[in-house]
Amino acid sequence: MKIAQILAAGKPVFSFEFFPPKDDGAAAELMEVVRHLQGLRPDFVTVTYGAGGSTRARTLDLVARIKNELRIETVAHLTCVGHSKAEVRAILSDLASRGIENILALRGDPPRGEAQFIPHPDGFHHANELTAEIASSGRFCIGVAGYPEKHPEANSLEEDIRQLKRKVDAGASFVTTQLFFLNDFYFEFVSRCRVAGIRCPILPGIMPITNWAQIQRIASLCGATIPAPLIAELTDAQADGEAVARAGIRYAAQQSQELLQRGAPGIHFYTLNKSRATREILEHLRGLRTPSGPALLSDV
Repeated sequence: MKIAQILAAGKPVFSFEFFPPKDDGAAAELMEVVRHLQGLRPDFVTVTYGAGGSTRARTLDLVARIKNELRIETVAHLTCVGHSKAEVRAILSDLASRGIENILALRGDPPRGEAQFIPHPDGFHHANELTAEIASSGRFCIGVAGYPEKHPEANSLEEDIRQLKRKVDAGASFVTTQLFFLNDFYFEFVSRCRVAGIRCPILPGIMPITNWAQIQRIASLCGATIPAPLIAELTDAQADGEAVARAGIRYAAQQSQELLQRGAPGIHFYTLNKSRATREILEHLRGLRTPSGPALLSDV
C-alpha cells in the first residue's frame, strides 16, 4: 500500500526507521528487533541508505524481507550520492520488482571522509531532481525530508522551506522531519510550510534518547537543539545508563503525546535498530485521551 493512502485514512500514523546491518549476524539481530516491534502494528517502516550507496544491497534486501516476510509496509530510502541517472533507474526497477511501492528521496550525505556533497557526473544534484525522476516512473509514492530547525547547509529556514516546496512540487506526497526535541520548532515549521503552499502531511521525527554521548553527536550533526533542562537531567544521570534511558524515553513519550494532541498526523520513530524505547513510548500513548474524548491509539 502507498503511504499516501495510509495517511489519507485520518488516524495517527506510526512508523519506525532502521538502518541496514553490516553483516549477516547483524541482519539476523535486526530482523528479530523488527519482529518484536511487529506486534505494535506500525503503519510502515523505513530503511536508510548508506553514503555513496554503500548499503544499497542490504537496504534492498531488508525492505523486501520486511514487506514480503513480515507483511509490514516499507519505505526504501534512496539518495543521489554516487549514482548516475541510469543506476537510479535500475534501482527503481529493482525495487518495483520486489513489490516496493514507497521511496524516501534524499540528496544524501557525502561519503565518509568527504566534506561536501559532490554529485555524480551523470547524476542528480538535488533531491527535487531525484524526486522528479522517481515520480516520472509512476510506480511509487514518494516522501521527502524536512528540517524544523533548517538543514545545516541552508542559509535560512525560509530558503530551506523553498527547497522543500520544490521537492513537493516535483512529486512528493509526504514529508518526514529530521529529529527535534522542542515541539514548538515542529509546529512553527508546519505553519511556515502551509504559508509557503506545502499542503501534504508532515510527519514529526522523534529519536528517543537512550545514550547521552550518542545523541549529542547526532544532534550536533543535524543541528537539533536539546533543551537546557533535558541537558541538565541527562548530564546528572550520565554515569547511569539505565537512568539516562528512562529519562530519554519519558521525555520522548511526553513529546509524542503533545504532538498528537496538537494535531500531528503521527510519529516517525528513529529507532537506532532497537525496540525498547519505541515499545515503551507506544505503550505510554496507548489509551491516552484526546481533548474531545477518543483514545489517541485505540487501534494499536
